[in-house]
Amino acid sequence: MVSKLSQLQSTATQATKFLAKNGPVYYKKLLDNNKRYIQDPPTIESCQLLSKQLFFTRLASIPSRYDAFWKELDSLKEVWKMRKQFSTEDYGIAALFWVECYLWYYAGEVIGRGYTFTGYYV
Repeated sequence: MVSKLSQLQSTATQATKFLAKNGPVYYKKLLDNNKRYIQDPPTIESCQLLSKQLFFTRLASIPSRYDAFWKELDSLKEVWKMRKQFSTEDYGIAALFWVECYLWYYAGEVIGRGYTFTGYYV
């Protein structure tokens, strides 16, 4: 246990040194590459304007997203109508898809509980 702790400590020290050396350079490069997205000067008014623009842009996109939802639902209805033509392979693929979805959900629940399977912290 002590050897693992010292190994973890040395790895953390190496990572800290790497970040201290390369972090500022990466940060400056990131800002330079994305300068067109930076609002200058960064005032409260400009932030409020951007917030309003984002809100109303999202609000304006609701009709197109609504139409896309109904198109997707119509295509699902068509698939449901043709379910009698499905082969065993199609059912297998659907079952694997739902199993995968359930496992991702279960993994998220385990991670959310702090990697405990019982839900109780020990």
